[in-house]
Amino acid sequence: MTIVTENPLLVGKGLPPFEAIKSEHVVPGIRQLLAELEAELTSLEGQVTPTWSGLVEPLDYLGERLQWSWGIVAHLMGVKNSPELRQAYETVQPELVQFSNRLNQSQSLYQAFKALRQGEVWESLEPAQQRIVEAAIRDAELSGVGLVGEERERFNTIQLELAELATKFSNHVLDATKAFSVTLTSKEEVDGLPPSLISLAAQAARAAGEEGATAENGPWRITLDYPSYIPFMQHSTCRDLREKLYKAFVNRGSSGELDNAPLIERILELRQQKAQLLDFESYAQLSLASKMAPNVEAVELLLEELRRASYEAAAEELEELKVFAARKGAEEASDLKHWDISFWAERQREEKFAFSAEELRPYFPLPQVLEGLFALVKRLFGVTVTAASGTAPIWHKDVRYFQIADETGEPIAYFYLDSYSRPAEKRGGAWMADCLGRAKVTEAGTTKIRLPVAYLNCNQTPPVDGKPSLMTFGEVETLFHEFGHGLQHMLTKVDYPGAAGINNVEWDAVELPSQFMENWCYERATLMGMAKHYETGEPLPEHYYQKLLAARNYMSGSGMLRQLHFSFTDMELHHRYQSHGEETPADVRNRIAKNTTILPPLPEDNFLCAFGHIFAGGYAAGYYSYKWAEVLSADAFAAFEEAGLDNEKAVAATGKRYQDTVLALGGSLAPMEVFKAFRGREPSTEPLLRHNGLVATSLRKNQK
Repeated sequence: MTIVTENPLLVGKGLPPFEAIKSEHVVPGIRQLLAELEAELTSLEGQVTPTWSGLVEPLDYLGERLQWSWGIVAHLMGVKNSPELRQAYETVQPELVQFSNRLNQSQSLYQAFKALRQGEVWESLEPAQQRIVEAAIRDAELSGVGLVGEERERFNTIQLELAELATKFSNHVLDATKAFSVTLTSKEEVDGLPPSLISLAAQAARAAGEEGATAENGPWRITLDYPSYIPFMQHSTCRDLREKLYKAFVNRGSSGELDNAPLIERILELRQQKAQLLDFESYAQLSLASKMAPNVEAVELLLEELRRASYEAAAEELEELKVFAARKGAEEASDLKHWDISFWAERQREEKFAFSAEELRPYFPLPQVLEGLFALVKRLFGVTVTAASGTAPIWHKDVRYFQIADETGEPIAYFYLDSYSRPAEKRGGAWMADCLGRAKVTEAGTTKIRLPVAYLNCNQTPPVDGKPSLMTFGEVETLFHEFGHGLQHMLTKVDYPGAAGINNVEWDAVELPSQFMENWCYERATLMGMAKHYETGEPLPEHYYQKLLAARNYMSGSGMLRQLHFSFTDMELHHRYQSHGEETPADVRNRIAKNTTILPPLPEDNFLCAFGHIFAGGYAAGYYSYKWAEVLSADAFAAFEEAGLDNEKAVAATGKRYQDTVLALGGSLAPMEVFKAFRGREPSTEPLLRHNGLVATSLRKNQK
């Protein structure tokens, strides 16, 4: 039973009492909390001492209270969005930004951190503590602590406006995605669609008010939500409908009241001004000041190395697709458009590897996939995952709760799993977030370890017509990816909140554990252990496994180039683009596309208007992080390959080393030091290119 105070957002500890939290609690609750924290901050500033217990611990306590309450509100904005919650969020967000600015720009706290670094007690601090102090000094400087007068006022105004623009951008994308749908009424219009999508589309039609909609007779509602949009583009034989859906998808957030184009211009302009106030030439330089990559040149060197390795492969893949489509008598074969690529790529995959993605769905019911995932983490790290639903408050009936225990059976962490797509209230994509972080806490005079709790959010196909959620293989990979993030949060051994789990891990290293886990989806023991038919229990036939392996690198050049296109565009916009210059952001993207796409974007393509990663998320001048970290993750998985994946003793030993370094150390050491502690050397790009079936053109060797 959850006991709550009058305002559940002010409980401040334990699991959030979701069943008690209402939108009307947000404004009074957050305002009351901020008033209390303001008073505590003023008190701390007046008596701060440059010691761990006199500076860091009281700041941690303050930050933890803020994170607990505001973290709940931010989480609900992502998974249970509503007009009432939005209004409440937007009402108090400026006040929260103002408090954060005051906290980050406190001269007395900043001077105390510097005194701690220079004082006698410095050498007695653990490396993790020293790194937390160093990060606090750096973050204060990047937050404008050195600014005074008009410059500080301008900086704070920029921070406030950027926060508001990010929220507005995200809401526009959600609303634009939700606003578009196509209702199909004839059998011809659903020709080629797999049964799973037809059932989902009938369910969507019923949810939209078509009470009599059935999978057999329709009507069927297709949306821009991934579980609907992606399979439609892969399987619909109606080229005109594919074109309509594609153009709607790449134009989300680009028209009317939901137009994000002016927001993009303003965001880039403000970021540039912010960087210049802090004496950086560009926002990219400001972004990299707290990342693993040393500078823009190093990022672009890696991206170019990968571009050279993937560009010709992607070009060949498109030519091969045209030849295939021509052989199949397609009129459009000589001039394939963007809305044709997924369709013909899926047809070619089916012929080339003699299976379709849809054929595999029955072998990946969510309960079975979870069993396989949990068996893998037990095999690698000796931990046991068990269901704990009913023991924690939840925000939706489909949310599940789990416990992780160590080899002795002692609980060490917990996590929520919110698996299914809910386009009316839940943002797209998949993500892991911090519910509770590991920390030492003292209650009633007793000090104990607070166990970490993670939020794992996916947007996979929901259960339809009494069947469990039957996952595409891509959805399986996504679940493994997010669980990798969760493992770094949950298996940390660091007891200081400032460096526990993913905290204080450089942004371009934080994807290492997530992308590492994806590799296991192709490993025989893992895949065959979880791939069982949901009705018969029959394991995935061997020929499917071999085909899945053979198809792993299918269109990998195109896939790699797509990510590089986004990464180069992001870096160019944040490093060289000048607001109100000759080019618009769309012009920049189209210029970059000349070397990073084989099929140039359509003139009316407004993809940037839905690029939430860099305009509403944390990936501004950091989208390259996926590739930077993928180099690390592929090399980390290579350690298991070298040990021998069929040698269980070696796998367990390597898993223990990985757990004790990458997962346990969190942000307590620099990521390169953590990687070297696991691998014994610096990372190489060779495993990534090998896993993708690509050949390296090593610029770094050529440009010594």
